[in-house]
Amino acid sequence: MSNTNPLLDVSGLTKHFPIKGGFPIKRTVGAVQAVDGLDFQVAEGESLGLVGESGCGKSTTGRLITRLLEPTGGKISYRGQDITHANRRQLAPIRSEIQMIFQDPYASLNPRQTVGKIIAGPMEINDINPPGGREARVRELLEIVGLNPEHFNRFPHEFSGGQRQRIGVARALALQPKLIVADEPVSALDVSIQAQVVNLLQKVQRELGIAFVFIAHDLAIVRHFSQRVAVMYLGKIVEIADREDLYDNPRHPYTRALLSAVPEATVEAEPRERIRLVGDVPSPINPPSGCRFRTRCWKATEKCATEAPPLVQADGNKPGHLTACHYPEVQETVPAPRLAKDPEAAA
Repeated sequence: MSNTNPLLDVSGLTKHFPIKGGFPIKRTVGAVQAVDGLDFQVAEGESLGLVGESGCGKSTTGRLITRLLEPTGGKISYRGQDITHANRRQLAPIRSEIQMIFQDPYASLNPRQTVGKIIAGPMEINDINPPGGREARVRELLEIVGLNPEHFNRFPHEFSGGQRQRIGVARALALQPKLIVADEPVSALDVSIQAQVVNLLQKVQRELGIAFVFIAHDLAIVRHFSQRVAVMYLGKIVEIADREDLYDNPRHPYTRALLSAVPEATVEAEPRERIRLVGDVPSPINPPSGCRFRTRCWKATEKCATEAPPLVQADGNKPGHLTACHYPEVQETVPAPRLAKDPEAAA
């Protein structure tokens, strides 16, 4: 995305978790390469979807953006300010502007605190006294997220999963943030409740102008919510584009395979060939050389094993549609039934 003044600018973001071993002295014997060189931007009021298989580094990326984790390398800029390794005092002025909605609505709320106490907590920590008092603000937030203001004195165990997630949304809105990282906010909820929470988040974004980084593995929900989508695989972004361009014209083989698994919503839709990937996702402790997807890709060659493809605009892509592949898919050709090569043969 070409934006001269993005709200959030991430460049080369990396997070490696050390693996300790040895006896009696614990020493570092390796590292889990959870996130390895991410580049993306988020504009004010924009929603960016982050999708990929479990273990690809989506949630770690969200925690790095909110500085709940310390990056190993790279740079995070918020409104032009470098916050990559900012300490607690340096982060204090912008903490209120970057909030997070967690995946599990059952674990993210303190069972010993009332709803009012939970939502007012961020205001107390930041010493914010809104007009009319904190209680009035909490009751207003409960109404915004579709709950009864009279629920102020209730405890989390008295609410359903969907209602608890609404409480989490209200807590995130308490400080009037400019950016919210939503870490799979509906994956722990029943399907019947998911649409309600996603529609609530859309309403919040539209009415309050909040930017979102929406992390999910459900491609249908991401398409409904996000304006741009970034696809992650094994710690790297393999494709990023506007929503419609990515879903209508996927260029990376992995994106193509993911979209082929999305169920068709209408009977009249033309049957879509399912691309089945063989083998498991490689370990982030020892990822493949070159392109990390090559061990499961039907297009893999020796070049893929020796050269890591950069995330660039491929021929035929619209502006802002970036793909990390030496042999991107062609829109005009309908993929024939094919299986990924044997991982060892592709290596």
